[in-house]
Amino acid sequence: ATLRLFASAREAAGVGSDTFAEKSVGGLLDAAVERYGSTFAEVLATCRVWLNGEEVGRDAALSDSDEGLSFLRFPVGSEYAYRNFFEIT
Repeated sequence: ATLRLFASAREAAGVGSDTFAEKSVGGLLDAAVERYGSTFAEVLATCRVWLNGEEVGRDAALSDSDEGLSFLRFPVGSEYAYRNFFEIT
């Protein structure tokens, strides 16, 4: 899977995109934290994960037919901010 990073996630990882072989959301997240470090983990901790338009947990499987995996950050201040920080294709 190709992980594309945006905004604070891109800044924390130091790259705009990367490739992972993991077959689950949790496996990919763990591999990304190991690769990018604690600052990336802090950004990730503030996000929810959505796969193909639905919120998913760490045990969700990844496949070549997935339309996209997004990590959305909630909340900022008194309002909700929906910012797409990641995309997996």
